[in-house]
Amino acid sequence: MGVDIELFERLADLSARFQPEGRTLMLGRHSFRVEDHIKHKFDRILRKKGLDLTHEELVQEDGYCETLMRKLGFGDMETLDFSDYEGATILHDLNRPVAAELEGQFDLIFDGGTIEHVFNVPRALETVFRMLKPGGRFISANGFNGWPAHGIYQFNPELVWTFWGRNCGCKVHDCRGIQKRPRGGNYHIEFKDPAETGKRMRLKGKIPEGRMYLYYEIEKTRGSAMKDLVLQSDYETKWHSHGNAGATRLDDEMAPQ
Repeated sequence: MGVDIELFERLADLSARFQPEGRTLMLGRHSFRVEDHIKHKFDRILRKKGLDLTHEELVQEDGYCETLMRKLGFGDMETLDFSDYEGATILHDLNRPVAAELEGQFDLIFDGGTIEHVFNVPRALETVFRMLKPGGRFISANGFNGWPAHGIYQFNPELVWTFWGRNCGCKVHDCRGIQKRPRGGNYHIEFKDPAETGKRMRLKGKIPEGRMYLYYEIEKTRGSAMKDLVLQSDYETKWHSHGNAGATRLDDEMAPQ
């Protein structure tokens, strides 16, 4: 994928809240193009977010998004990809462990639709975690609904809360579904942590037709540490304390100190 108007709006919003100081990285080299019939919408977003920029200043001739990211304050982004066919600066297969020299190197990692094309998703997510610095953020937008045959997977918000929130101890700043425009309108739905209620998300009738992204922002804190226990929230609640079930995170939390 690339940075379309939906992701542009989220990145413009993020730029007012977070400015990385060190190295930044995108997974895959994402495109950025502004269609003539919605140019005014990009400029309207920039004004709304208080950014003294126009869409013309953000577009680069080769159609990629490095200029956009730099102008928004995200630095000179490096690119990690399987191949250098689009000019990636770091060659790495996300199905495999990352090299030690890349661990703890990045203040911002952006995935605008790459991990959905990677078969070994757990390995790819672990790689992102290892590459982030404490205080660094991972920004992801991958298919949630309406993307048949686009990638290998579509993703659910449960992944954000179980893997990033509980397994890694990261702070979830945002987790939402975003409907793709202009065909689909401008619909957002916020996804809360199911562990807060112990019940699975009830989304029937709340998800409109058409393509939607799962968009989320997480922060790796100094206390974040990746464990090996990733259980779906509602099942974890049901299995907790049952004698014929394996140990759960809740068992550990509620054990006598």
